[in-house]
Amino acid sequence: MKKYDLKQVTSSQIINGMALFFSLSFLIAAGLAAWYAGEAGEVLHGFYLILVTPSPLVTDYVAIGGLSSSLLNAGACGLACFVFMICLKGDSHVNTLAGFFLVIAHCFYGLNFLNMWPCFLAPILYLKSRRLNLKDNLHICMFATSFAPFISELLFRYSRHGHYVFGKPEVTAYGIFLVLVFSVFIGFVVPVILPGAKVWHKGYNLYNGGLAFGLLGFFLYNFMYKTMCLPEVVSVSQSRRLHPDLELACGYFATPFFSLLFALCIGVGWLLNNRSFKGYGQLLKDTGYSSDFSQKYGMPACLINTGICGICFLIYLNLITRLTEGAGFTGPTMGVLLASLTFTAMGQHPKNVWPIVLGYQVLYCLTVITCAIHDRDLSWSISTQSYINGVAFATGLSPLCGRFGVRAGILAGFFCASMCTATSAIHGGLVLYNGGFTAGITALILLPLLEHYFPAPREELKEQNLRAVIALIAPESEEQDPV
Repeated sequence: MKKYDLKQVTSSQIINGMALFFSLSFLIAAGLAAWYAGEAGEVLHGFYLILVTPSPLVTDYVAIGGLSSSLLNAGACGLACFVFMICLKGDSHVNTLAGFFLVIAHCFYGLNFLNMWPCFLAPILYLKSRRLNLKDNLHICMFATSFAPFISELLFRYSRHGHYVFGKPEVTAYGIFLVLVFSVFIGFVVPVILPGAKVWHKGYNLYNGGLAFGLLGFFLYNFMYKTMCLPEVVSVSQSRRLHPDLELACGYFATPFFSLLFALCIGVGWLLNNRSFKGYGQLLKDTGYSSDFSQKYGMPACLINTGICGICFLIYLNLITRLTEGAGFTGPTMGVLLASLTFTAMGQHPKNVWPIVLGYQVLYCLTVITCAIHDRDLSWSISTQSYINGVAFATGLSPLCGRFGVRAGILAGFFCASMCTATSAIHGGLVLYNGGFTAGITALILLPLLEHYFPAPREELKEQNLRAVIALIAPESEEQDPV
């Protein structure tokens, strides 16, 4: 490809290309995994089991349907998002890319090609009623899939008073009616509550939807289950854990596969950046607060950042799963590896992420020492599934680390780690962005303390207050803000 042609590639084309690249990679990997894991004759049946199984957090789709079926699910959902990205008129933005990463990440635990559609399509009704551009707000449709577990619950278990037999779903007319009502409700509520949540944490939690959706899920879960006296939500995969051999095989497959994917991201980014890493050094110096890396440093630099962040988190996962006892390369582990890339084009980079990850290790070391002193058994490790999931989403607090320093980042990671196992109970595990919910609560606790003891320069405070006022008086202007 000629150097001149490379300069003509737009940010929108790169974002669309990334969506196609990841989607096709998963579909190809599904075929390879079917041969590697000996699942050649079970791929479609495994995919069917994924579609018809209720999926609260943390439902491991690899345990439910197999490695190849989980990859097929991710590829199919990613390709569906890509079709919307290219068919709707207008440009794709970094928000769109963030939504895409969140969709494919949760396709390994909780989101599938069946339960995504009611949540994905419902916000279009609101956008049409308000005459808002569908392409500019496509990310809202992607973010709304956070409520996909509710769809599976209503369709397969809630309408039958909690009764469900694995692999033998029974759909009722009442269940379909509940899904339609719930979807319309979500479609008209989700776009409205996103701007308000950003005012609460002032943009320091990139997973804005995590806080908003977690609180909404808290109401929905308690109304639907506690108030209506229905049985508790239980993950089916709790009784179908991965066989140790399959878990080991997943690790041996996932590590080279994702290494190749991330290496290609770096290579293509380097190529599109005129065969250089120009601008990436400046990107690493950015605080990440209210920052669009694609506009500041170019989308090729963002592509490089995506690859480097992915490799760093992959190394981290391999280290903790080998050095401590806990979960290995399960479906959720592979999913959160992708979730850790969500905001690599709008606020997140290795320099403002590592202190947050370190905060998890500080809590772990403190707990190990305390338990040893008091002769108590340690019931968790940093490779326990909930802590693996939590640290990936805690990276959403990277702007807080970038603005207030390394110590603030370590403290944010420490707070997130101490709460990540408890927050899912608030919404019954039926909201997928639980890690973002935890990060949002952490921001609400820490931000007043940091602003009081480590105040930002007066000019920055004025800018923050202005943004908050604009969000309150003109919420529609915030429709394109990140989750």
